[in-house]
Amino acid sequence: MLGSNFTGVQEWINNNLVNNQGWFYIGFYTLLIIFFAYFYTAIAFNPQQQADIIRKQGGFIPGIRPGPPTEKYLAKVLNRITLPGAIFLAIIAITPLLVFALWDISQFPFGGTALLITVGVALETMKQIDSQLMMRNYEGFLA
Repeated sequence: MLGSNFTGVQEWINNNLVNNQGWFYIGFYTLLIIFFAYFYTAIAFNPQQQADIIRKQGGFIPGIRPGPPTEKYLAKVLNRITLPGAIFLAIIAITPLLVFALWDISQFPFGGTALLITVGVALETMKQIDSQLMMRNYEGFLA
């Protein structure tokens, strides 16, 4: 009896979680991308700390009082910005999966995640080259 249940679970995992052309896999992958975008944002950006830094440096956001109102405003803006960014990342990451699923392509050397990493590394490299050129009094590479 236990063996048949285990076989059913194993079959479900193979059909839904391992098969990257299945719709369940693509949907679950999308939800994970959105979840981890919010998770990373919550870890990397602390609205309370940023509000304190702004207040200590004498800065302010026009129309928002310093302290807790600034913290609430920053948290609200952060939530509004994170959703479109997370959806954009998810679209970029799942576009190859959707193309592969629709045209039944089973083998391809890279996917959306590799594309995101490649673009990120290229942008960071260009930024570092530009900063090195600016440091040596050149006009810049990107300008």
